[in-house]
Amino acid sequence: MHITIIGAGALGGLIGFHLAKVTDVTLLDPWAEHVAAINAHGLVCETGGQVAAQPLRAVMAAGHVAPADIALVLVKAHQTPWAATVAAQVLAPHGVAYTLQNGLGNYEQLVATLGAARVGQGVTTLGATLLGAGRVRQAGFGPTTLGSEPDHQRALVVADLLTKSGLVAHVSPDLDGLIWGKLLVNVGINALSAILRVPNGALVTNSAARQLLEAVVHEAAAVAAAKGIALPYADPVAQTLEVARATAQNRSSMLQDILRGSPSEIGAINGAIVRAGAQLGVPTPLNAMLTTLVAAVETLHEA
Repeated sequence: MHITIIGAGALGGLIGFHLAKVTDVTLLDPWAEHVAAINAHGLVCETGGQVAAQPLRAVMAAGHVAPADIALVLVKAHQTPWAATVAAQVLAPHGVAYTLQNGLGNYEQLVATLGAARVGQGVTTLGATLLGAGRVRQAGFGPTTLGSEPDHQRALVVADLLTKSGLVAHVSPDLDGLIWGKLLVNVGINALSAILRVPNGALVTNSAARQLLEAVVHEAAAVAAAKGIALPYADPVAQTLEVARATAQNRSSMLQDILRGSPSEIGAINGAIVRAGAQLGVPTPLNAMLTTLVAAVETLHEA
């Protein structure tokens, strides 16, 4: 099976590093230095103090990719329209694209370009940090779950490859609870860590930051409840704090974006809560504030 990973940043690189041990993988990414480093030295991954390099083929353009059975989409939310166009070019006629991205709205954008019969959805709780061109660090070891639509058998094959590569993977017929479960954790951690410029653990140990986290997650949980979402855990705040503790030294993906001067995924995370809350009549003033603050940080950084 040939898999193309669209977006070879932290998570895309990490998943590619593992999958390349068991199947044919091509990384597609627009960062020229990153692509050159991978082709020259393999993708270097740090895990638990160990460093290993995995030979991988990396390209910058769809025209250099053989027809893919599977495309895994792992770009940032603002790059999803580009990724959809690329997926349409690299997928074989029978191929399926799976989004493993953060936040809400990415699946719908891919469907608009590829059609529902060629798009699947997934959720990953892996953690990774992009250390530089050709280098990633694995920072979390959670499972990856693929939806059974649009092709249950294809999802099982991909999950099996992920498992054989050393990762934990499952297939589920209902992803809504898992997607929103991850969304609420990201709502509590990402924006606050980016604004305060602290690793995840500081949101637990600093009392003021913890109070903000709890309040923001409570807002998001109220939106999920109004939407009829069955979350995969009983206490959203406790779950978010547990994730922050477990990844205490990790910089959230949004903090990494801010420090690099890159656009963040605030609109697909806290902004998605604000939009859903407005539709359902659930107030979300704190999430709205965080969305505006992160947008301001991005704009000031550009200036």
